[in-house]
Amino acid sequence: LNRNEPRSLFCFFFLVFSQSLQQENAVPLPLLDPEVLQVHAPPFVTKEDIKETGVGHFSRGPRRRSFIKKKANRPGGAHGKLSQGATEDVSVPKDLDLVALPQLCFPGGLQVSKELEDDRFHFLVFTDVFGNQTHGVVVQYYRPIQLFQEGVHHHQNGHAYKQPRLYAPYGVCIISKHPYYTALKDCLSCLLGQVKTCRMADLEERVKEFSAKLALVPIPPPGPLHVMFTLRPLTIVLPSREDKDCPVIDLDLHLPFLCFTPRVLLQIITGILTEQRLVFFSSNWARLTLMAQCFMLYIHPLRWQHPLVPTLSRQMLDFLMAPTAFLMGCHLSHYKEVATETDDLILINVDEGTISSDKTEIPEAPHAAAECFMRRRNGLHLHYDVESVHQGACLDINDLRMRKRRWQENLNWEIQKVTLEFIVNVFRDVGDHLNFEHRVFNTEQFLKSREPVDKPFYKKVLESHIFHSFLKERLSRKTDAFTRMELNTRTEAQKMKASSENPRRPTMQEMSRKYCGSENRLSKRLGTSLPNLGEEKQLSIPRHTSLTKAKVTPDISLNFPAKPVKIFKLPDFPPPLVYHYVHHYYGEMTHQLGKAMTALSTGDSSLLARYYYLRGLVNTLNSKRLEALSDFQNLYKTDVELFPGGLVRALVDSMQNEERAQAEKRPELKRLLCKLKSDEKGELVADDHVKKFQLPKSSVHLEEFVRCIQESGIVRDTATIHRLFEALTEGQQKVVDPEMFRVFYTFWKETEAQDLHLPSEVIEHLDNNECVYKLSSFVKTNHGVGKIAMTQKRLFLLTEGRPGYVEITKFRDIEEVKISVASFLLLKIPSLKIKSSLRKEVFELNLKSECDLWSLMVKEMWGGRRMADDDKDPQHMQQALTNVLLMDAVVGCLQSPKPTLAASKLAYYDKMTKEVPMMLPKATVESLKHRINPSLCMTTPQTVDALLYTPGQYLLPDSDLDGTPKLWCALSHGTVVVFDAASWSMHQNCIQLGTKQLNCMLGLDKEQVWIGSQDSVIYIISTRSMSCHKQLTEHRAEVMDFALEEKSGRFSHTQVYSCSADGFVIVWDALTLKVKKQFHLDCEGLKFIQLCNGTLWCGARNCIMEVKKNGVPHRKLSLPEAVMRTDSTFSSFLLLAKTGEIWTSFSDSGELCMWDLTDLTAPSNAIILPECSGVTCMIRVKDQIWVGCHSGTPGPSSGSGKIFVLDSEGHSVKKELQAHTDSVQALCSAEDCYVFSGSAKHDGKIAIWKVE
Repeated sequence: LNRNEPRSLFCFFFLVFSQSLQQENAVPLPLLDPEVLQVHAPPFVTKEDIKETGVGHFSRGPRRRSFIKKKANRPGGAHGKLSQGATEDVSVPKDLDLVALPQLCFPGGLQVSKELEDDRFHFLVFTDVFGNQTHGVVVQYYRPIQLFQEGVHHHQNGHAYKQPRLYAPYGVCIISKHPYYTALKDCLSCLLGQVKTCRMADLEERVKEFSAKLALVPIPPPGPLHVMFTLRPLTIVLPSREDKDCPVIDLDLHLPFLCFTPRVLLQIITGILTEQRLVFFSSNWARLTLMAQCFMLYIHPLRWQHPLVPTLSRQMLDFLMAPTAFLMGCHLSHYKEVATETDDLILINVDEGTISSDKTEIPEAPHAAAECFMRRRNGLHLHYDVESVHQGACLDINDLRMRKRRWQENLNWEIQKVTLEFIVNVFRDVGDHLNFEHRVFNTEQFLKSREPVDKPFYKKVLESHIFHSFLKERLSRKTDAFTRMELNTRTEAQKMKASSENPRRPTMQEMSRKYCGSENRLSKRLGTSLPNLGEEKQLSIPRHTSLTKAKVTPDISLNFPAKPVKIFKLPDFPPPLVYHYVHHYYGEMTHQLGKAMTALSTGDSSLLARYYYLRGLVNTLNSKRLEALSDFQNLYKTDVELFPGGLVRALVDSMQNEERAQAEKRPELKRLLCKLKSDEKGELVADDHVKKFQLPKSSVHLEEFVRCIQESGIVRDTATIHRLFEALTEGQQKVVDPEMFRVFYTFWKETEAQDLHLPSEVIEHLDNNECVYKLSSFVKTNHGVGKIAMTQKRLFLLTEGRPGYVEITKFRDIEEVKISVASFLLLKIPSLKIKSSLRKEVFELNLKSECDLWSLMVKEMWGGRRMADDDKDPQHMQQALTNVLLMDAVVGCLQSPKPTLAASKLAYYDKMTKEVPMMLPKATVESLKHRINPSLCMTTPQTVDALLYTPGQYLLPDSDLDGTPKLWCALSHGTVVVFDAASWSMHQNCIQLGTKQLNCMLGLDKEQVWIGSQDSVIYIISTRSMSCHKQLTEHRAEVMDFALEEKSGRFSHTQVYSCSADGFVIVWDALTLKVKKQFHLDCEGLKFIQLCNGTLWCGARNCIMEVKKNGVPHRKLSLPEAVMRTDSTFSSFLLLAKTGEIWTSFSDSGELCMWDLTDLTAPSNAIILPECSGVTCMIRVKDQIWVGCHSGTPGPSSGSGKIFVLDSEGHSVKKELQAHTDSVQALCSAEDCYVFSGSAKHDGKIAIWKVE
């Protein structure tokens, strides 16, 4: 019963009463105690059974223990004679306690009946101390019994009477690790036809045979493959899980929707999320477990962490006195008793659809999420009869069942989307308050950001075990159903918000949505501004609707179609208690799986992976270990997420010496064994702790200060935190005492959460994505009295009296900022004079004591705006805004005489514009269009190791592909970041592929991205799921480059060439991922490969070779003698078929050499690149050659990251672009219209260039 065993394990229990049946006329029949008669558990036959007599004998393995059952007082024989005190050992699976099981199989008690009653099913859930669940399906049926001989008349008080016929209840319970409620109920229905009519002497053999058949059924792996088998007369389907993190769904998810109103549904879900003590009541035992399991699925991927006992027998009612949270179920007859005896339970009457609680208050679900849930629920079609009224009669019962199953699966999918969207809407903003580097969740600030009406709910939820487990998964960046739904349902504003680092303030758009009238105050205190990617870019929200009450949570289409599934039908069951037949059955199943694989369309790797998994499992059961290992090895190429690591290790450990020697002779199995060993040595315990942010209790030095500021969520960038530390410790010892930190933190958060009064007349003048970040006290200006307001774009005057709007200037229009003195009577009042290019007169602000601070802030914003415009980098403006707000907080918390002097330490952009008044060259300004920061979500800039552009595509409305173009960025330590190339918003902020550097990327068929790593693995990312689902492990050294060969004919396949540093080249079939051929080249450090005119060119450190497709070298190009003397190596090469040339570059030289393809003995031409110490990369775009260089020491003025644009025909430099402040590491082209360049870590940015 090991949970790691990927197959179905069933235990069967037959229960019957164990007390004497003595009854007087007119006396009610007593309740009796049930007892266990039979236990059946796998394995039923083993290979060793062949050597024993009686081939089908039940083998009891060592994982059994004895359960002693007494046979005393049990009716025996046909005449009702009792056996005498005998005892018997019944084999019981390990970890299964049978003490309470009989009570749960007869929760209402066992009672003999005078009439033959209908069969009844109900369901059970068992939970161990570790939270692992086991599931049971029980059927009760009746058989006639007799206490005396047939036809005998008995006398009492002189009267003769005939003994009436009685019916005894029997129970059958199937226990499984998987919640296949519907399937197991159907299985028991098939069994009933046999056990109700057979003789008692044959009962055990019938049940044992039935048990052995079910033990042959494999559980399908997660994904689009179900398993179907036949138990006469029914055909039964075992559905698979959607993915490895999803539970099996084999029940009707709409049942609670039929029993409860939407409001009550939300109350129950809220009670579960807040971990209340809930009790379900129903007069039908079967409803209890099904209802409880439905609600467990409604909160997925959150998981209930407490006792779950949806069926309590009458002897177990004292469980309801447990002090912890729980979810339990009782018969409706106990409702009044429970309600009277307890006062802190939430009682749910399933039959009436009501919920009640005397002293326990259930908080309301968050308003916006609840409203959306209500609307979605109204769109569900819950009644099968209504939906199928147009269909004709079905003449076959299995066809009818399949029709109903398809309808139910579609409805279940719709319900899953609705409930998952509710969970996402409730917890969507949690990610804004997480610090991934230090695994911190800022509870206080998250609560402050909630609507007042929603806070009671969140206060309870944040303390729950459910939420704590959810936080662990978010901090581990787990990609699950929540993550996918959250990404798919983001609004444009939320997408842009994820790509910005602006401090949190409510935007004008959010303010507009809140207004019902001009006097309304802003109720939501914390929002997040949109990124300033383009100064003129605005959201398309009409201004004339700003005063209309809008929906808080706009409905987004949930048109995510369910994935189509395939059904694999198992062969007919053999005699299941004979090893020879079972062995043959496994062989037949393996043959059928092989046929199914052959029939698959080429490239359908998802289904192929499921077939490999099932065949590997069957081969394991059939003791064919090498074949099983080969099947599991193929999962790396089809779907690595299915790879059963624990099972494979156990399989390897069980191999005999001969099998191990054979495995070592097969290359693919030898690689698998080596990988298992290396993975076992390199296994690390995952860090899953969660911290709540706490203020420091002692003085902190710089390193600890950086950690505390990052944990607090104030700033993530390490360099900015260093400047903040300098500002707070100005003129004193270089430590920050806890009181200083507390005052600074409090000032920052109070400023962040301040309420604003902005009337609609003012909002109309501002852009949707603008936020007011600073408001002065009342000041006098030359345009009246009012408050000065600062957004990320402009300064404006909020006039006194009836608030009005007077624009002072936009930051990009400022020409001069200076402090002056205004005379008022005998006083000299400091004033700030701002000259704008759009206004003739100077705007003068009498800011008094605030003058120095406002001067600092305005100059910093002005400097940031200038650098953002010059560099086409909007992050400069975001960083300047952060600096300004930190200045404000420093001045507000410091008690020193000159706090603005300390705050000036943060004036980074003002100093930059003064110290380095560097203007970008004209060519750079004309070509540079934009910059993005792939390290936005990290504490320090990362090197951009590789870039890949994948074009967009037109998609049908129901497609699950994302048709927008993407920019893929490989950063340090195996991290991949993906940008939406249409809006430059971050589409995926972290796909982790190992921990080593990623060297190369290749887009394939718009559905895959291949990435080569230093750890010798080729990772294949699905553009649908944005996750790595395949790995190619044939290389033994770091993968350096790819080359793509498109299919040459109708029946040929696309091929991919990959090379590794040890000189090996492997040719892959792009569809099947099979190795077509591989060869080794004798060279030093193979780095590059390119295909040209049917030949392969391979570049190494010291040579470039022309190689035939069979791997035979044809020609060789060596380093020029002048370059060899400098210890330089080839850094890249380009083949230009049009001009018949090959261009080469060198790692430590600024020289480019051109070679004639007909004569590789010496370069035909050379170009010396000015101020270039070496070339890192080259690409061809149209008739241009773009060359990325490194030069000198990284820095703003060193010119170390230049790009040269050369004419490929004229061999001349057309443009010299000042791209980055560190070396250019990667170049890629976007459809020959744009070029992307990525730089090393001192810069870490990506520049976007227009191609002329």
